[in-house]
Amino acid sequence: MNTTQLKKPRGRPPSFDHEEALEKALQVFWTHGYEGASMAELMGAMGLNKPSIYAAFGNKEELFHKALQKYQTGIVAYVNEAIHEPTARQVVEKLLTKSVEVLTSQRSPRGCMIVQGALACGQGASQIQQQLIACRKGFENKLRQRFELAKKSSDLPKDANPAELAKYVATIHQGISVQVSSGATKEELMAVITIALTNWPVGSS
Repeated sequence: MNTTQLKKPRGRPPSFDHEEALEKALQVFWTHGYEGASMAELMGAMGLNKPSIYAAFGNKEELFHKALQKYQTGIVAYVNEAIHEPTARQVVEKLLTKSVEVLTSQRSPRGCMIVQGALACGQGASQIQQQLIACRKGFENKLRQRFELAKKSSDLPKDANPAELAKYVATIHQGISVQVSSGATKEELMAVITIALTNWPVGSS
């Protein structure tokens, strides 16, 4: 036996691009929501049969979790980037502006996958709905913590309420998603952001 001969790798490598297939599943879930996305649509978009999907990603719920994670770390990664802007006003400006740019893009479904998905879930998908609601609450909590730091550094007024401001921004963000899904244009939504920024409280720093 020739010992210099390369050993064959164990197992059979997947015959499809894992990330590409997950991206296609993400688009289906983003467009139709968890319950609205049928296995037939997922199989058609991903180009895989049901056993292959289960082997690579798990069942439909597990596939959705993976798609949601991809959405959060990829398409809407700007949320965490915005949190690190130097002032609270810049946080809000970047967050809302990028949201409008992404959610009105012709290259993706209109509206936020997390916001729309939570609204579309029925009783049969209560666990998915609770997960999406938790994502929204986590987003709001990050804003509250950031605004608390802004208040301590006098970037916000002494009488500012970080929790109320976080709720205010989260409400605008969610409203943008609903408006986009109803056909609102980028220009219309940018005008709303201008109003919000014009009325943003400014500290003494």
